[in-house]
Amino acid sequence: MRLNIKSPSLIVAALSTALLTLGAAGEPWPTIRWPVSRPEKLGLVERVLASLDADLASGKYGNTDSMLIIRHGQVAYDRTYAHDYDRIYGEQARQTSALNAHDFGGPFNYFNPWWHPFYRRGELHTMQSVTKTVTSVVIGVAVTRGEFPSIDTPVLRYFPDGKVANVDERKRRMAIRHLLTMTAGLDWNENLPYSDPRNTGSVMEGLADWVSYTIDRPMSDEPGARFNYNSGATVLLAHIFRQATGQDLEEYAAKHLFEPLGIRNYYWKRTPQGLPDAEGGLYLERHDLAKIPYLFHKGGVWNGKQVVSAAWVKQSLAPAVAVSNSARRSGVKYGFLWWLYPYGNDDPRLTFGGSGFGGQWPIVIPEYDLVLVFTGWNILGEKGLGAREAIDRVLAGVRERR
Repeated sequence: MRLNIKSPSLIVAALSTALLTLGAAGEPWPTIRWPVSRPEKLGLVERVLASLDADLASGKYGNTDSMLIIRHGQVAYDRTYAHDYDRIYGEQARQTSALNAHDFGGPFNYFNPWWHPFYRRGELHTMQSVTKTVTSVVIGVAVTRGEFPSIDTPVLRYFPDGKVANVDERKRRMAIRHLLTMTAGLDWNENLPYSDPRNTGSVMEGLADWVSYTIDRPMSDEPGARFNYNSGATVLLAHIFRQATGQDLEEYAAKHLFEPLGIRNYYWKRTPQGLPDAEGGLYLERHDLAKIPYLFHKGGVWNGKQVVSAAWVKQSLAPAVAVSNSARRSGVKYGFLWWLYPYGNDDPRLTFGGSGFGGQWPIVIPEYDLVLVFTGWNILGEKGLGAREAIDRVLAGVRERR
């Protein structure tokens, strides 16, 4: 590094940046900021990424808000795309629907640009169901620290006897593990659009007591038998976390996950009961979002500290259940609130990441040392960029494997 000795302030700034981004072994750690490089220096073909950038900017993938490509711990490509959400969803914001009926002026009105997709029109972007993945990470941190019970503990242990409806032997066998893998067995239909008032998740968000609504649902399956996406399951995890640890999920995350990773600017919505909204309430800036999957890519280690155990990382990213046999989700599997996508049709190796309503995609492609982050706000059926296409298009620009 060449420094201008006539400018002491430049020397201090340069040294500070180097110290803040290098770990003990000389590896860059983005606790303060991600180092930046050129795509070609990181083994990526810039024209391929530029083509994707152009398609995103043109609206081919609807309302995409950002694209961030990181390789070898360095930012290779970073773009944002401005949208006038007052205009885009202005008409819907004035009409009552399942996406705003229960909270017309507040944070659960998904058409209100004061809250969505950015928090108070700032830099923090709604994560939606990526919040579920972060919740799983927080639980993993607590397990690592010996402050959370076995995930094979029955869920009903955290509810008073005689206060839960529709209890049968199947519900008694439902364990924390089943909430983490979307195999709880509860009668739940979240396959409908969220704008459909029959969507069980939308119904839940319109009620005062999300926890009771979820745990009182009748059983439809044996726990562990079948993947059935259920936002209420993660709400139960927030409840269990408070009951089991005596601590608030958000406060615990702030101290034991966000602080080590340098995530200091975030917002986390609360349910009507006051629990952190573990199913979709977190807001993060895209560079901070990238740190969460990067932590798992590094085996739970951050700058020499084991934030979450390697054993938890391995369990979390191991396929626990197949998601679907449909062509759209062929080969997709699920771990502990992590989505696992094949590299491609002829490549069964698995990427891992989160998935959030509207187009939130933090994804790691491990063997290529890639972290992808896309954010967006396509909430009424607009064609957004899906995980499969995002993976395919970025991998098409990889010139060197390592």
